[in-house]
Amino acid sequence: METTAQKYTFKDFASDQEVRWCPGCDDYVILRAMQKALPEMGVKKEDVVFISGIGCSSRFPYYMDTYGMHGIHGRAAAIASGVKLANTDLSVWVITGDGDSMAIGGNHFIHVLRRNIDLNMILFNNKIYGLTKGQFSPTSSVGQKTKSSPHGNTQPPFSAGELAIGAQARFFARVAGNTPKEMTQIFVDAEKFNGTTLIEVLQNCVIFNDGCFTQFTDKTVREDKQLHVEHGKPMIFGKNKDKGLVLNGLKLEVVTLGENGITEDDLLVHDAHEQDPTLHQMLVRLQYPLVTGIIRSFDDVTLEEREDSLTEQVKANSNFVKTDDLFFSGETYKVD
Repeated sequence: METTAQKYTFKDFASDQEVRWCPGCDDYVILRAMQKALPEMGVKKEDVVFISGIGCSSRFPYYMDTYGMHGIHGRAAAIASGVKLANTDLSVWVITGDGDSMAIGGNHFIHVLRRNIDLNMILFNNKIYGLTKGQFSPTSSVGQKTKSSPHGNTQPPFSAGELAIGAQARFFARVAGNTPKEMTQIFVDAEKFNGTTLIEVLQNCVIFNDGCFTQFTDKTVREDKQLHVEHGKPMIFGKNKDKGLVLNGLKLEVVTLGENGITEDDLLVHDAHEQDPTLHQMLVRLQYPLVTGIIRSFDDVTLEEREDSLTEQVKANSNFVKTDDLFFSGETYKVD
């Protein structure tokens, strides 16, 4: 899949289609981050495929100068699974939203993660249905007033990370929609991972749910409200890098360096590669600080590898080499 004949730039992946999202939407940031990430992946342009469902995010394939398909609501993961299994050399990306993936597409969403097919999913989470003009979604907060819940949403929201890890996701990352540098690197890392990756982008909808993640993502507060984890590094955050996480019994606890004798050596060190997802799930659930970055990245056998292994095993134990061997086995007779 690596290309040596041509070195791409982000312009090589920008299509000639007019980008039609609302001014100020984080979707523009995600699009540009992907266009910048692809040249760093070492993948041939003709081997890249973007597949989407229905929603604002699902316009994405039109804006990429690659192969792509605008699918139907909630079915992008199923279509992408077929594409990848039919041609395992392709770099396959699913573009989806919180409604597309976790409402009508919920079944396909959890099963593609469980199967661990070698493809990538980017979930644009803005806690609302934007394309259909502002109904509550599976990630909308309790009490949130929308076009379909004028007195406040009464349904508890899904957490994309909790749902993913519960479905045995081997790779889960979370990133704010206004941090293009971190987002670009996560896209590159996701492509290098062998298995299904899920990247949740905390994406602002300026029209129907403006400020839905501002308490974590605003430039004035994000250093103090977000913990961007990196494998093998202490879990430290804060504008002055003086806050960190420790494990107190069965709970994560925020501590301040220098208080009560706490030093950096006392902080938890992030292990994204750990098979046991217990700590990863705790990080996903944490409300303060909000954890971003690659939270889980456990290398495991893929569905393709299992299928290939089974195929070779069946072939090795079979008495038939070709179809004719099967047709002419057992009792046969000739019709004159």
